[in-house]
Amino acid sequence: MSWIFLTSGLLLGWSLGANDAANLFGTAVGSRMLKFRTAAAVGSVFVVLGSYAGAQGTSKTLGRLGAIDAPAGAFMVALAAALAVVLLLMKIGQPVSITQAIVGAILGWNLFTGRPTDLTTLMELLGSWIISPLLAAGIAAGLFALIHLWLKRRRLHLLEVDVWTRAALLVAGAFGAFSLGMNDIANVMGVFVKVSPFPETTRLGPLVVTNVEMLFLLGGLAIATGICTYSDRVMLRLGSGLTSLSPLAALVVVLAAGLVLFLFGSPGLQRLLQALHLPGWPLVPVSATQAVVGAILGISLVRRSGIRLKPLGQIAIGWVTAPLVALALAYVGLFVLQNVFELPVSASPRPAAAARAIAGTGS
Repeated sequence: MSWIFLTSGLLLGWSLGANDAANLFGTAVGSRMLKFRTAAAVGSVFVVLGSYAGAQGTSKTLGRLGAIDAPAGAFMVALAAALAVVLLLMKIGQPVSITQAIVGAILGWNLFTGRPTDLTTLMELLGSWIISPLLAAGIAAGLFALIHLWLKRRRLHLLEVDVWTRAALLVAGAFGAFSLGMNDIANVMGVFVKVSPFPETTRLGPLVVTNVEMLFLLGGLAIATGICTYSDRVMLRLGSGLTSLSPLAALVVVLAAGLVLFLFGSPGLQRLLQALHLPGWPLVPVSATQAVVGAILGISLVRRSGIRLKPLGQIAIGWVTAPLVALALAYVGLFVLQNVFELPVSASPRPAAAARAIAGTGS
């Protein structure tokens, strides 16, 4: 039965691949510097590697927000987030934040089960939704100015610039896909960590992997499937929807977004900063959509180019709507699972229900 419950996580992984790969490769494909097949192949390989590497990263943050302890509860939380993303993706045709959808769904589980929400963790997540696009905008603006200045001084031929840009887009896309897998795999499989159906350790050839690593590896394969099967449509919309991007600008967007995802998702980087007695970043899943949009806006400010307000407004609506829709879907779905199908969505009863049961026993 636990294996069936994992299907919603796989659906969420598919939707993340279909949605967030566009955030990393959309500008490159939209500017016609990379073919979709090339972007999909590179993105798939590196997102799986990043997912495997992210087993000890941002999932702990989501666990603090809501420690889902029943397979049916984890199933519905992931399903609600996936449905919210798919519905909004089809409705507005613009990338939707998976991070915000899963946070909304977890809050729906907390509300339904009567569990308290860790406000410190929630504020960290909300803060990252503001900081990540601003940070991406700053990184993109600085990189764009520096690379543009370097190219002017080198005076490269246009053909040389074209060759270097295509190669750099591949490298930046691979780095961005790895960072996406490492940061956002918690959104896909993080709610299943406490209820994983895998044994404590599994041997994969010469490797011995933990149950969490196996879980995240499976989620990475689901993300890769989403990249290959649906992300081309969203890539073309994002790549040319907000503003006209030159190949150089496309490169900077991919690199800036990848750096932001890496900063918030790498436990190794956090340990290095702590060893150097430097302030570290919180390990939280951040929205690749927000990072890319922030990077595009940062470049637009440097170039003083216009932004198409209608698609920007549609993306902003998706950001606000996604957590609310996911919360509502999770709450209703949990009610149906518990009261219609009689499946426990939590390992312990709701606090209010438990109090009534104790009072009834005492009388």
